[in-house]
Amino acid sequence: MVFLKKYYYGDYGDKESPAGGNLQDASIGARGWPLWEVFIRGKQGLDHKHVGSLHAPDAQMAIENARDVYTRRNEGVSIWVVESKYIHATNPDDAEIFYEPANDKVYRHPTFYDLPDEVRHM
Repeated sequence: MVFLKKYYYGDYGDKESPAGGNLQDASIGARGWPLWEVFIRGKQGLDHKHVGSLHAPDAQMAIENARDVYTRRNEGVSIWVVESKYIHATNPDDAEIFYEPANDKVYRHPTFYDLPDEVRHM
């Protein structure tokens, strides 16, 4: 009896991934592909903005999928993808305590500076 295994685009079976390492170690197996956060820099912007997230087996596939999903109308010039497990954030409930030490340092709040008209993107 012959058993055939069906592979889909991005599947590598028991082989190693193109990025190196075993795909089972990168949570590809029964648990599914890792979640990637996508950041895109627009043509008119200077910073990358979070536009969404997607699942992909590796960073290269995440970039390609992000390009196809989030820049269909050529609105981006640069794409960043970060595996979600590597993003750490503060708790919004702790914001008052977390940011309180900065409130007594007025020099960190440049509200009293006059900017010349030539200075943009500040």
